[in-house]
Amino acid sequence: MAETYGQGPPAPPASRGAVFTFLITPETPGHLHRIPSDQMYHHYLGDPLEVLLLHSDGRGELSVVGADLAAGQRPQLLIPGGTFHAGRVRDGGRYALMGTSVWNRVEASGVVLGDLDQLTQSHPTMASLLALFAASAQL
Repeated sequence: MAETYGQGPPAPPASRGAVFTFLITPETPGHLHRIPSDQMYHHYLGDPLEVLLLHSDGRGELSVVGADLAAGQRPQLLIPGGTFHAGRVRDGGRYALMGTSVWNRVEASGVVLGDLDQLTQSHPTMASLLALFAASAQL
């Protein structure tokens, strides 16, 4: 992950925003995590990215960020602050070059990694997808 824009110093109070690029491959999936700020994923190149979203109210969903609009993919995905999420390239895919825009800028101390057992209990309808994403990320 590389920060390509950051407004203001990284010290409190948090700056208004930051923009990052990141690469997801079958060997380097996005780990289950959450940050306190809203963020927008952007798909730049490569294969579609499956994104598992686990909302704080117990709902879960699987979204696909990619370029094939006719197949229901979208080039952007809003991830509300506090939502656990993870990304993986679909089976057979090679890579997804992505970006994320974050409001307010988040420091490493603001990233919370997901606990698979706890999230499976709080999102039982997403258990099979959690297992799939966990196996991809080797949580």
